[in-house]
Amino acid sequence: MTIHDWSDFYVAAAGAGAALAGLIIVAMSVNIKTIIDIPGMTSRGATTIASLVLIVIVSFVGLIPVQPLYAYGLENAAAAVVTLVFAVRSARVILARDTTDPKRTKDTRGGAVLKSLLGIVPVALVLIGSLLAVFSVSAGLGVVAAGILACVAASSTNAWVLLVEILR
Repeated sequence: MTIHDWSDFYVAAAGAGAALAGLIIVAMSVNIKTIIDIPGMTSRGATTIASLVLIVIVSFVGLIPVQPLYAYGLENAAAAVVTLVFAVRSARVILARDTTDPKRTKDTRGGAVLKSLLGIVPVALVLIGSLLAVFSVSAGLGVVAAGILACVAASSTNAWVLLVEILR
């Protein structure tokens, strides 16, 4: 498969990523006081927005005409690395808060790890797929697509948390 074969997917992904980013921004503005008061929630929101922007960037890059696979991979890898910085920072905050707070039990440590992975895994998939593309492995396109889908799923979960769960 070539990059061109994925063009319809990229068009749909760009629209979905932009729409979800708007939803997250609205959710955060509606609940901003509560979000700021919960340690780790602002970084989780930032990671979510960064992941959705990554979807849009990867999709736009995939729509650039007549570009070699390695260039596509390099451009996406750069965007994924920047996004991964947000995700790792958020994971560190979540893990520090959830594993050092004496009010939390050992049972919630697994939850902290899952919350952290929710931000890291989708971006890591995009990065891995992009690096495969750098080395002209066409299967990298499928891995990038899996990362995009994972970003949508993780971001939708975080949208729910930012809109509803934090108010419970």
